[in-house]
Amino acid sequence: MKTIGLIGGMSWESTVTYYQLINEAVKKSLGGLYSAKILLYSVDFQEIEECQTRGDWEKSARILGDAAKGLEGAGADCIVICTNTMHKVAPQIGARVSIPILHIAEATAEALIESGISRVLLLGTRYTMQQDFYKEKLVERGIEVMVPGDEDMEIVNRIIFGELCLGVISEESRKEYLRIIEEQKGRGAQGVILGCTEIGLLISQADTELPVFDTTQIHAGRAAEWAVTE
Repeated sequence: MKTIGLIGGMSWESTVTYYQLINEAVKKSLGGLYSAKILLYSVDFQEIEECQTRGDWEKSARILGDAAKGLEGAGADCIVICTNTMHKVAPQIGARVSIPILHIAEATAEALIESGISRVLLLGTRYTMQQDFYKEKLVERGIEVMVPGDEDMEIVNRIIFGELCLGVISEESRKEYLRIIEEQKGRGAQGVILGCTEIGLLISQADTELPVFDTTQIHAGRAAEWAVTE
């Protein structure tokens, strides 16, 4: 079994989910008492969020690059960045290590294609929804990406940072997300990407008829599959 190097803490709430899902998937695949070989480097999210707010992506790349280098030195065979937004600096992180990064958007694109989805709503932080670093991975695979309008985009972003990253789960916020999903479904969305690893704490497939692609579940599943495959 290969060793997975997790860069977590962004936020720690979703990192817990990664750890659980990877171990559950490995146990399901191998049976018995098998569990995943995992190394975790958990960063201080306050420091990362301040870099995001200032637009200091260079500093955040250094912080996460150092984490990746540390994981490689400790014996990790791959890097899993446990957040969507910070894949913006995945190329810079990758340049610091010789082991592969399992990219969350590439794993999500594969899941969409397998499900026959060609037009999808992307929900995430404003960085993920507005910028191209994530969307381009989907567009390259022939998937059309939809995002909410400016006002709804701000609502999605505020709930992520103001509630979900703090472990706050609000029924009112769930209703807001579901309203946005329903409106975009009416505009032709065939599915919805939960493109922030915390959104799965609020929304699940049971909440909507539109196919839900939880990036935390997809990414963790891909990591587990990679770890047990020759």
